[in-house]
Order: sequence, then C-alpha cells, then structure tokens
Amino acid sequence: MKYDFIIVGAGIVGLSTAYKLSQKYPDLDILVLDKEDRVAAHQTGHNSGVIHSGIYYKPNSYRAKNCVNGRHQLVDFCEEHEVAYEICGKVIVATEEKDIPRLEKIYETGQINEIEDIEMIGPERLAEIEPHASGVKAIHVPCSGIVDFVGVCEKQKELIEEKGNEVKFNQEVKNVHHQNGHVVAVTESDHFEASWLINCAGLYSDHVAESAGVRSEIQIVPFRGEYYELKPDAAHLVNGLIYPMPNPAFPFLGVHFTKMVLGGIECGPNAVFAFKREGYNKLSFDLNETIETINFPGFWNLAKQHWRMGLDEYYRSFSKKAFVEDLQRLIPAISENDLVTSPSGVRAMALKPNGQILDDFHFETTRNEIHILNAPSPAATAGLAIGDEVVKRAERNFDL
Repeated sequence: MKYDFIIVGAGIVGLSTAYKLSQKYPDLDILVLDKEDRVAAHQTGHNSGVIHSGIYYKPNSYRAKNCVNGRHQLVDFCEEHEVAYEICGKVIVATEEKDIPRLEKIYETGQINEIEDIEMIGPERLAEIEPHASGVKAIHVPCSGIVDFVGVCEKQKELIEEKGNEVKFNQEVKNVHHQNGHVVAVTESDHFEASWLINCAGLYSDHVAESAGVRSEIQIVPFRGEYYELKPDAAHLVNGLIYPMPNPAFPFLGVHFTKMVLGGIECGPNAVFAFKREGYNKLSFDLNETIETINFPGFWNLAKQHWRMGLDEYYRSFSKKAFVEDLQRLIPAISENDLVTSPSGVRAMALKPNGQILDDFHFETTRNEIHILNAPSPAATAGLAIGDEVVKRAERNFDL
C-alpha cells in the first residue's frame, strides 16, 4: 500500500504531527512507524511529566511560542479526552541574594512571553505555597502543571487510527530512499512507500536524516538524566514543582522536585553523558555510538566549555550524598534516607561542530521530507503546537 505520509517515530512529536494532519486532512492516508512495541517508549515516556509554562525561553523563539500555545492545547486535549493532568503550579527559587538579579530577568522574560498570573514572591509567600522550601525570593508560576504524557500519546494513537490511519510497531526505519518520485522507508522486515515523509525519530533523528541523504552539520549527543524519588513518608515535603535558579552557563536546569500526576515526587535530574543513545543505566554502553560521539568535534568543544560542571555532574551521579546536598539547597529537611532510585531518561542534545547547543527547534526540509533534528524541552508540552508547525511547513513545501 502507498501512503500519503509516513511519520517516523511514535513519541509525542510524531503522534501530535500525525494527529494534526489527520484532523486537517481526513482523506490522507497516514502511517506512523516506530521501532518499539508501544508509543512514547523513549524521551516522551521517560521525562518528568511537567507541563512547562514557557517562562525561561527566549522571546519570539519557537520554544517560547510553541510552549505557550502547546500548553493551552495540551490542557484542552486532556480535558476533552480525560487524560490525567493537574495544574499544580511551580516555584522558581533563588536560594541566595546574588541570584536575585537573574531571577528578576527570568520574571521579565516570562512577562514578555505572556505567561499568565506569574508573581514575584518573598519568603513568606513561598512558605505558604511550599512550606518546606528555602529561598530568599521566588517566582510563582501557577499555570505550570503535570500530565501523563504516555496517556496523551495513547489517546492520540487511538484518534489517529479512528480516522483510518495506521500506527505500526516493531518497524525500525533503517534507510530512506527515493523511487519514482516517492519516498521509501525501509525497515528490517518491510518497506513502505509514500508521497512524503516526516522524521520525528528523536534520539535517532540525525541517523534517519543521514540515511535519506540529508547532510546536516548537526549531530545528536545523548545525555542521561538520573533521578531519585521521595519515599512515601517524605512526600509531604513537596506540594507541586520546586525548581532552582538555572545556571545560564550550563544547558541543564539543575536538580529539582517534581510532583508526578500518577503519584510520587521525583527529584533530579543529574545530567551526564550517556555512552549509548538509549542508555538508561550507568553501565549502558554501545561501542559504535560511543565512537561516533567521540569522533564528533562538537562533543569535545562542548566538553571544553563545560568540563568543570560536567565533572560535578559525574560526581553527583556516583555520590548520593552530593546529590542530596544539592537538593537540600531547596529543601533543607531532605535526607539520604528519604530517597530511592528512580528510572532515568535520555535527552537528545543537538550539537553543531563548534560545540554550540541548539536551543531551539530545528528543521531540515527537502522536496518531499521534513526532518525534525532538534525538538528540545519543552517539546512534550509543545507537542500539539509543533504538530501545527509541521503541518504548516508541509502545506508550504509539499503543496497540500
């Protein structure tokens, strides 16, 4: 069977794209391919489930606009389709006086990005919202929340199939080539032909693009986010989302506390280089993928810029005591005995050869393909808005 669209990847970006296409063009035949046996098997299913507000992101960037738009769409989707979510609110906490100017800058960015109802608060108001948190000043972001992203994806799959489209599992796309003006996605067991292809392969998006002949300078480098979870008798220490001041010189937010919509309080993440793109454990290792990364100059240029903080992250990775000390900056009452190990996630960090981290969404487009080579956080929150963006690009480039 020939399809109109093949979408590679059944994470939230791929399924949101397929969902939006099926809503706008119900007569098109859409096929979603994924190498796993379920939806949301990797980045979508391993993140902390936060509905981000959009307060951090550079004004007028795709990240900022898509996050705000996507957040509203996500909440409406969950309401309509009875997917678990909660608008529990978030506080971004300055624990030292020297952090206040940066906190005020974040607040200004939030105002420019039109994040509703954000408020600069002092220690007294912080104690009302999060009684166990410690800080000299904070931003209260009441529109932030938590959601079951796997549940969102399962519902999207159902809605896509209701339109007569297909989602096929255990179909890893090994190669993409062209034949008679069409694009062909080749898997280990089959091949599928379509007029157009959209690559939403996440951690392997650059591999899929390269197999299709796209020569991009961007390469995915994996970083593992390591978490702990609060034991039930310590869960009372956190009401919602408690975040530290982000370090502007480092591409990660730092360890924080996240209430989870299906129960529990997550603490983390610690962020370390992963020796395998789907390396969820400390000992996960893939020789070919490791060689690929260490042969990429972007990795070494990034390491030169952040090696000190990288060593700190590795130290925390193997020292629970150091991890807890960072958590105690936000909640002093936390102890090592309050924590148990929680599953890790892996982030697909898109790098340029000079070590620059792409901090916004990045697309590569050919005559009949769209490759999403970078969908950084808040991609899950922004998923439905990203789907709209991809549909617009398809209309513009493919004359739909």
